[in-house]
Amino acid sequence: MQLTPIDLFACGVRMLPDGQVFGEQRRMSGDIDGWTLATFHLESDADAHGDHWEIHPAGAELVAVLSGGIRMYLRPERPGDEEDSLSVGPGQAYVVPQNRWHRIELEGPTDLMSVTLRRGTRLERRDL
Repeated sequence: MQLTPIDLFACGVRMLPDGQVFGEQRRMSGDIDGWTLATFHLESDADAHGDHWEIHPAGAELVAVLSGGIRMYLRPERPGDEEDSLSVGPGQAYVVPQNRWHRIELEGPTDLMSVTLRRGTRLERRDL
């Protein structure tokens, strides 16, 4: 057995229902089985696709701030309603409900970790 650490900022980690856990090339969408853990160093809103809404129809998403900070926005469920938002700081996490459109804006350079079922993940350009 070779002992090799996984570089979380370069690779994704996949967790399968049968208990397998392994590092792999990071994939953010497509037909991906199991849960995916992804870690990012973000310098600007563009790095966090801040001009898009994102949705994960297969499961909720845990978004954890390791350093820095974000503002998490949830798109209104009814037209005309306002976005919900909250600030998430270092050492804090927020669970985005399954099938809920969301986006983030950075409060400065941020290290972020997310865990979700990425199968069916979609992005939709936001009207700016």
